[in-house]
Amino acid sequence: MTNTMKVRMKVRFSTVLCAGVAAFAAAGAGAQAWPAKPITIVVAYPAGGDTDAIARVFAEKLAPRLGQPVVVDNRPGASGVIGSSFVGKAAPDGYTLLMAPSTFTMAQLVLKTSPAAGYDVRSFTPIIQAGTQPLFLVSGPGTQAKTLNEAVAASKAQGGLAYGSPGSGSPMHVLGEMFNKASGAQFRHVPYRGVAPALTDVAGGHVPLTWMTYGPVEPYLADGKMRLLGVAQAERSPLAPQVPTLAELGVKGVEVSAWNGLYGPKGVPPEIVKTLNTHLNEIIRMPDVAAKMKVLGVLPLGGSPEVLAKTTIADLERFTRVVKELGVQAD
Repeated sequence: MTNTMKVRMKVRFSTVLCAGVAAFAAAGAGAQAWPAKPITIVVAYPAGGDTDAIARVFAEKLAPRLGQPVVVDNRPGASGVIGSSFVGKAAPDGYTLLMAPSTFTMAQLVLKTSPAAGYDVRSFTPIIQAGTQPLFLVSGPGTQAKTLNEAVAASKAQGGLAYGSPGSGSPMHVLGEMFNKASGAQFRHVPYRGVAPALTDVAGGHVPLTWMTYGPVEPYLADGKMRLLGVAQAERSPLAPQVPTLAELGVKGVEVSAWNGLYGPKGVPPEIVKTLNTHLNEIIRMPDVAAKMKVLGVLPLGGSPEVLAKTTIADLERFTRVVKELGVQAD
């Protein structure tokens, strides 16, 4: 055998070997179907609030369906900007997700956040909108006001009446400022780092009022420790049908609801989005999950990722205008 023939045989053998290795690697990659490791759902707020509770319900139900642990990671701070930014910069491999309230679309409009520290809601991958939540004006033991009109009158007589919210840029904060302009009330904003600490201070009488979703407030209603004074939507809520709308009470054009949605970073593969969306639509319809969401004051929604995408963009466009018109800023 000549040297030339030996060289040709070595080249052919190397080519076949490389092709075999490549095929083996491709087969191995295909065999490692998603998910191959635990999944993290980030909540950009402290434990104990609505968003955290919904995330934990989803995590509990998703884990056995996906065959991997699903853990909730609370990363609070800056009205959700810290946790949301963390997910926005994560790898789009379906292992890091974000359960976000509607504050997600508003916070950066109100906070003075540098582009490097922030995020663009339009760059996230929508997966599913969990549900919607009506917002109520709630009074606690820190005020004697038993009606919305009494609260407005007290705020004027006392030179201001404080209201707590889960944070600057939250729907509750923006709603509060919209209400002030429309009603002439002098409600002063007191931001907290989430729902739980805001309610604790209202229940303790340290802050007289709050704009809040129904679920966290419900345990305080039976003994009269808190009262629902009005709901900020077009029609009365099925959660508390006895509570009049703001329009019924003479304050028109002030309608804001909260919602929660699951997102991934930009570029999550469509097949992963479809898998998650399919499972979560089925989970939302489970009787025990529906019961838990009712306790949280959440009206289940679900649907395609496009539903969440449309809600996100609609809120972003609407509240960009509202925040600019009212000059709403972080306290």
